[in-house]
Amino acid sequence: MGHPDPIAFTIAGIEIRWYGILIAAAMLLAVLISSKRAPEHGLRDEDVLDIALWMLPIGVIGARLYYVLFNLDMYHSLGDMLNIRNGGLAIHGGLIFGLITVIIMCRLKKVSVLDTLDLFIPTVALAQSIGRWGNYFNGEAHGGPTDLPWGILVDGVKVHPTFLYESLWCLFLFFFLSWWDRHRRKAYGQTFALYLILYSAERFCVEALRTDSLMIGPFKQAQVISLCAISAGIFLFFYCRKHFPITRRPKQAE
Repeated sequence: MGHPDPIAFTIAGIEIRWYGILIAAAMLLAVLISSKRAPEHGLRDEDVLDIALWMLPIGVIGARLYYVLFNLDMYHSLGDMLNIRNGGLAIHGGLIFGLITVIIMCRLKKVSVLDTLDLFIPTVALAQSIGRWGNYFNGEAHGGPTDLPWGILVDGVKVHPTFLYESLWCLFLFFFLSWWDRHRRKAYGQTFALYLILYSAERFCVEALRTDSLMIGPFKQAQVISLCAISAGIFLFFYCRKHFPITRRPKQAE
């Protein structure tokens, strides 16, 4: 099985790609679900929308900037750097820039940073699960050769569908983190910390199979970042349990 046509349809000569459609749909669904869950975290719908309106575009810019910086030799003009329709977004860049944006917006709105991160992070995993299928349509983010029955054909070679591995794991994370956040969370920030640990553990393993990794010298940068994120997540989980316990349910936002 190979990858399908990356172009969904054409309007007035402009090609609309599945990559963009899937990313846009993933973002919209994430915002809708977060808005619905907002009262559980003492936030209003308006708060979620205000934060998302800044977080999402800045996250995309960060994802693109991160990717371009590690692949400068591939780009010869500003136009090439700005053209994301063919792919080229690094999730770690998006997460870093998105995190910074959430922190700033929470400070401006005077709401809890950790509680807000706990609200958004399950739907971030869902958005990743959906967005990864854009890699399938573009024929990118795949692994090396394999004889496994679920391998896909890329340039005539049967390879690991690493986009699929990550998509399924992130879908599991969405359900697990949503359940944890509602029923098991004992401290603000723990849901976010679990995401750092569980997503990064998967990414470290899957990255070993990929053939298009961004590099830091001889090391795959996603694996280096994943190890750092796992360490940070473990520290944050126990730090939050000690310093930011949930002593009462948040007051429903009006």
